[in-house]
Amino acid sequence: MTRTLLSFGYGFSARALSRILIPQGWRVIGTTRSEDKAQALRDEGVEPLVWPGTDMTEAIGQATHMLISTAPGEDGDPVLAEWRDTIAARADRFDWVGYLSTTGVYGDHQGGWVDEETGLTPGTKRGKQRVKAEGEWWMLAKETRMLPLHIFRLAGIYGPGRGPFAKVRNGTARRIIKPDQVFSRIHVDDIAQVLAASIAKPRPGRIYNVCDDEAAPPEDVIAYAADLLGKPIPPSEDFADADMTPMARSFYAESKRVRNDRMKRELGVTLKYPTYREGLSALLNEQGA
Repeated sequence: MTRTLLSFGYGFSARALSRILIPQGWRVIGTTRSEDKAQALRDEGVEPLVWPGTDMTEAIGQATHMLISTAPGEDGDPVLAEWRDTIAARADRFDWVGYLSTTGVYGDHQGGWVDEETGLTPGTKRGKQRVKAEGEWWMLAKETRMLPLHIFRLAGIYGPGRGPFAKVRNGTARRIIKPDQVFSRIHVDDIAQVLAASIAKPRPGRIYNVCDDEAAPPEDVIAYAADLLGKPIPPSEDFADADMTPMARSFYAESKRVRNDRMKRELGVTLKYPTYREGLSALLNEQGA
């Protein structure tokens, strides 16, 4: 039987995983919100389905593996809202199901460490929605007793086209200083290798933090990017006085260091980019990002 991955919300992380799976002979089906974007998926060897708007029954029935990266809303996870019964009916037919969540579910720990056993105390709307969506998937797995569910809590994602270089180059980068503020990050290619390792070695019911080895202040990342480009380091701005959108300011509401020991130990993953330094240097060298 052809190994078939159905990816709900085919985006940045799913695309990186497909670059691993398709050369291995996998069939990949990915959902996109518009026909305009569907051709880009076809060009990558992915079978596109415009969803919402398409009956996903056949695709769910053909999938051996399923990846969910759709963002939840006020009402929870949109995939389960529409296709819960269909997924439940064939829960025992999947070899692997992965749900992409966020380390935001842990909330603020004032720079302290968290791991997969840390309680979920999100302080942001986005984090609370993710906790709700995780719970809905766990409930489905519990009810069916057969759904091979894995949860991946991703740190801040960067990669080709998603990094600080463009803003440093055009002079819009900002070094916002908030004392003791740190973020964990992860390169998209490392997300892909974690997912591929889990697919190769499933452990249903497991949760994995997916992040690199060094939570760092955001201003350090901007400074490093400027150094790589040979540009002046942008001046610092105090967080309390900085002119920021509510969305941008919300990212500074939580500070924590995320442990990735389980990911490495159980999946045998060696990070390609253990810190932002290796990641940014590689982006610049490979693509001039």
